[in-house]
Amino acid sequence: MKIRQLKILLAALALCGAFAARGGAAEPGGGTATAIFAGGCFWSMQKLFDHVAGVVSTTVGYTGGRKKNPTYEEVSYTDTGHLEAVRVVYDPGQTSYEKLLDAYWHDIDPTTKDQAFCDSGPEYNSAIFYTTEQQKQLAEASKAQLEKTRPFREPIVTAIRPAAEFYAAEDYHQEFYKKNPLRYQMYKVGCRRDERLQELWGDRRD
Repeated sequence: MKIRQLKILLAALALCGAFAARGGAAEPGGGTATAIFAGGCFWSMQKLFDHVAGVVSTTVGYTGGRKKNPTYEEVSYTDTGHLEAVRVVYDPGQTSYEKLLDAYWHDIDPTTKDQAFCDSGPEYNSAIFYTTEQQKQLAEASKAQLEKTRPFREPIVTAIRPAAEFYAAEDYHQEFYKKNPLRYQMYKVGCRRDERLQELWGDRRD
């Protein structure tokens, strides 16, 4: 069974017959900032940022494409132009955008196009979606620095793009790794995610 089909099956099992409403999610009030990252499967991206100190909330969803209010199946099987992504709301008094960038780079494979680990398709491309000019400058600087110091030979293909409308994914995708830990672990092991990250970055800081 293809990985994409397996993911849909795992998600369907987790859904248990309940379908979630789609659309934007409300964010906390003042004192926070927003960052948006795409780095392959959004289940794993959410798990990463949920464990970064200073992050207030995370939401997985779709962004960067043309289709309004897309579904998971549409993003997976039709040409919507969207990427799987995570929206991160964080407290700048507790963490910085630079720290989020550092966590992001070290948890993705920035060398592959139309693929992330075992997931294939343009929706799994990696991209940093900046929401301010300062974020753009910091993202570009971090990418340039990584180009100089990267421990791997392949070129970095991660894009840096202006933020577009973000559509929250269906409820059964939100915090999938928490709601379905065994199913998420089965997916992660099957994708050899940790092994590939070790190959790319060496000793990790989990």
